[in-house]
Amino acid sequence: MALVGYGLAGSVFHAPLIAATEGLVLDTVVTANPERRAQARAEFPDVRFADAPDGLWSRAGELDLVVVASPNRTHVPIATAALEAGLAVVVDKPVAGTAAEARELAGLAEKRGLLLSVFQNRRWDNDFLTLRKLLAEGGLGDVWRFESRFERWRPQPKGGWRESGDPAEIGGLLYDLGSHVVDQALVLFGPATQVYAESVVRRPGAEADDDTFVAITHENGVRSHLYVSATAAQLGPRFRVLGSRAGYVKYGLDPQEGALREGLRPGRGEGWGTESEELWGRLGAGESPLSGGGDPVPTEPGDYPAYYAAVAAALRDGAPNPVTALEAAAALDVLEAARRSARDGVTVKL
Repeated sequence: MALVGYGLAGSVFHAPLIAATEGLVLDTVVTANPERRAQARAEFPDVRFADAPDGLWSRAGELDLVVVASPNRTHVPIATAALEAGLAVVVDKPVAGTAAEARELAGLAEKRGLLLSVFQNRRWDNDFLTLRKLLAEGGLGDVWRFESRFERWRPQPKGGWRESGDPAEIGGLLYDLGSHVVDQALVLFGPATQVYAESVVRRPGAEADDDTFVAITHENGVRSHLYVSATAAQLGPRFRVLGSRAGYVKYGLDPQEGALREGLRPGRGEGWGTESEELWGRLGAGESPLSGGGDPVPTEPGDYPAYYAAVAAALRDGAPNPVTALEAAAALDVLEAARRSARDGVTVKL
């Protein structure tokens, strides 16, 4: 495998998860940054380097898969070049800036008979896996409303392309954290028929949206209310799901990102992706979870390694693609509609 980019996505998420997956070998890291090369070499002594993605195509026969973990604006051109070189591709989210580009990439991959998968790791968050189990068991009854929050308190902008106001960079929280919460909502409750959004830039000096709300009406009638923010001085529940029989409330983020940032690795010791009992969500009706109401629901272990295990199975055995580009395109339909809704003050029908 070749990994393009060794910033946050490449070094914290992709490289460690690739290394933890049986049968996958990180062969080449693409970065010209000397500090990032030293960082990669420290963890993967046998890795090779290339200065730019173009350095991979002449030796495509030595590789099976290219992972694109570079800035958002580069996702489409690098993925296109990799597919044209005959290589399977994993692209970090968002796969593209528009749904049309995502569908065009999907068409190219199909034409070439190659795997094209999108890294939507938060389908394997502990809280998301727990909620899927609750829904399958029917304990909530008919779901009426799904609230999902990915909130942070970062009153000072960090700068960089993720917070750039240049549309070409595909920055801002709508396309960053919004890619996660929209994808989760569609996986849980199916296609969207209507989108309304509010999106603002609150922090002095910030250029891209840093506080955004998206409301989705799903085909089955469920309403999803999604919040992504860098300006939340008090964090709300990660999930609040209201149904005809009961509701489920869960606070706190999945621990896997924090563990990866601290240098912990899957498969080294017990308890990967688990959380302590006091963080479990609660299921009940008519009670406040903050005062101990409802029944505690054991949180399923988070399992980011499952994504690359599924990619390996797809490549070797023809197993299903864990996240297709067409699924990512459906999420981009919603993100594009949300951007239009926030800009024009309208509700957008899909």
